[in-house]
Amino acid sequence: MISGSMDKIRIIVTGANGQLGRELQVAAHPAWADFVWLSRADLSIEDVAGISRLFHDLRPAWCINCAAYTAVDKAEAEKEAAFRINGQAVGELAAICKSVHARLLHISTDYVFDGHSATPLKEGDPTGPLNVYGASKLLGERLAMENNDNTVIVRTSWVYSSFGSNFVKTMMRLMREKESLRVVDDQIGSPTYAADLADALIRIATGAVFVPGIYHYSNMGQISWYEFALAIKELTGSACRVEPVPASQYPTPARRPHFSLLDKSLIQKTYGLQIPAWRDSLVRCLHQLAAT
Repeated sequence: MISGSMDKIRIIVTGANGQLGRELQVAAHPAWADFVWLSRADLSIEDVAGISRLFHDLRPAWCINCAAYTAVDKAEAEKEAAFRINGQAVGELAAICKSVHARLLHISTDYVFDGHSATPLKEGDPTGPLNVYGASKLLGERLAMENNDNTVIVRTSWVYSSFGSNFVKTMMRLMREKESLRVVDDQIGSPTYAADLADALIRIATGAVFVPGIYHYSNMGQISWYEFALAIKELTGSACRVEPVPASQYPTPARRPHFSLLDKSLIQKTYGLQIPAWRDSLVRCLHQLAAT
């Protein structure tokens, strides 16, 4: 759907039905831009010819790419699909954006790192994905930057929302169904409320400042998944017992980094963003879930 008048910039959002895409639809105001929302059902980013025709027809100023293969464990068995969607398709999208003089705002992940750092990860720190998902997203980053100089990549982590499936909603369901839960306590990072990230992305796309490159965004603070679960338990008043366990006792097909806390200072300085603390954002998300 296209809204607004023709004298405003046009922004195409791919992956519009995912967690972040849905939050972008809530955050976007038609007075700021003509937003075009594309779900996978509308047009997949794998459809290079279709994307090219649409972009040459609509001539957007920006594309915010939220489309991705996000099934981290499933990707281990579906490597070709993960690399096609997260890697090659992103490169093609970047090239199409360049052909119509559009800027690309692409979402990536903390999983491009190996988790061996002991300090918050900066954008220039060495990458080293531990799983197929992370490797496919890293390929997408490289191809996007190679194919379009006017690209902003935002790496984020532990995304949750009132929309879709995510850790917060899963914990809430399990805490209703079970007397006790075991949650990994030796993987460290920070959650990202997709509504906060959506606000940041719109600010970047509609603001006066534009500095291409790679940036990090998550909510402020440092916690483990266990501490995140404890906060959900406390804030929802659950009686479920939450017990800490090492990741070694909770094996998954895809390895996860033990430490993936992102340093957000560059995106804060460059784009003047105020990033909320993780607990404050969790409270807001839980209020939103209660209201719906």
